[in-house]
Amino acid sequence: MSMKTKSKKLAVYSLIIMGIGYIATAPFDDSIWIRLLQGGFEAGLVGGLADWFAVTALFRHPLGLPIPHTALLPNNRKRVTNGLVTVLKNDWLSKESIQDKIKDISFTDKLLPTITDLITKGSLRVGIIKGIKKLVSNIELEKMVPFIKSQIILTLSTVEVKKIIEAISSKLVNENFDEKVLDHVLKKADNWLRQEETKSKLGSVSMNVINRIEADGMLKFALRSIESLLSEEKLGNIVQNLLLSGVRSLQHKGQPNREALVQYIRKEMEAMNENEQLIEGIDKWKNQLISEWDLDSTIMESLQKIQQNILLQLDDEEFIDAYLIPMCLHFLGMVQSNSKTIDAWLQTQITILIEKNHAKIGDLVQENLDKLDNETMIDMIENNIGKDLQWIRVNGAICGFIIGIILTGIHGLIQLM
Repeated sequence: MSMKTKSKKLAVYSLIIMGIGYIATAPFDDSIWIRLLQGGFEAGLVGGLADWFAVTALFRHPLGLPIPHTALLPNNRKRVTNGLVTVLKNDWLSKESIQDKIKDISFTDKLLPTITDLITKGSLRVGIIKGIKKLVSNIELEKMVPFIKSQIILTLSTVEVKKIIEAISSKLVNENFDEKVLDHVLKKADNWLRQEETKSKLGSVSMNVINRIEADGMLKFALRSIESLLSEEKLGNIVQNLLLSGVRSLQHKGQPNREALVQYIRKEMEAMNENEQLIEGIDKWKNQLISEWDLDSTIMESLQKIQQNILLQLDDEEFIDAYLIPMCLHFLGMVQSNSKTIDAWLQTQITILIEKNHAKIGDLVQENLDKLDNETMIDMIENNIGKDLQWIRVNGAICGFIIGIILTGIHGLIQLM
């Protein structure tokens, strides 16, 4: 049996007791004690009935009779709910009171220990890992492709080729790439010149050049003499040695011709960023590459590989213990070290949110109250404060009984005087 039912029955019993007492003492008035009890029961009955009427009149018409100024709550529902909402908004849950409470809350101190426990404890950690895996698995990669593609195209389109070439030129010069290029070319040339096949080709080419020279007089005679004295093999050997000698001389640092070549290569590298033809060509090639590049499939494949790698890593306990957990704890440590700043930021954001939406608290209460019909609202109020209301009736009967005895006693004393 609920407390409301018990108190309601007690209120009824008090009225019944007062009524029975009054009826039982009515025929007997020859004794002062009987008259005192009769006066008490009479006053108690009147007090109990009066309080019953008052309590009932708050919620409904007593005995169903449309007595004026009864059923106060249903008849004044709008005023009561508006008053309740006003008190709630302006007094109990005012903006200032909420904001003052928010300022005293240290969010990081309350949240960080809980989050740390969730991360470090075994069973909870398994749940967190499963949650992360589910989150990663459910990522719709195809929806990310257009955004990533647009960002890549935007980034590549805005790249200034001239600045890249300038950076490359500066890097090449700083790393003495001019000498490295020359040494590489000379080494390749030396290797090529030492081959027998190269000697034969040089002899054949040189002989063809001599045969094609048109000359008269002594020069013609000299050329024919050379032809008769030298074979292609001998001529190739001579040319080969001459070229090898030239290459070897250029390989020695400090040699004037070498230094001249190095300076020439360096100037060309330094002037790369001023070569409009080169810049225009590279820029054209870049735009062509962007237009022809099948970015969608490339991005999708890359995202799928990243997703698979993340899922594989999340299955690796060593990775979790060695990287993921320390990374999370390091992040929480950073949050802890900046707790005052973070708390201040959170408090500011919540304060702004309260400032903008405080009126909605009253609107929400008003909306919920408007959804209730009169009977439901009355029932809710009686269920919550019914016990106290019933005790008003009990107290009315008891207080009336005591007051009745006192008044009857006073009346009796006056008659005796």
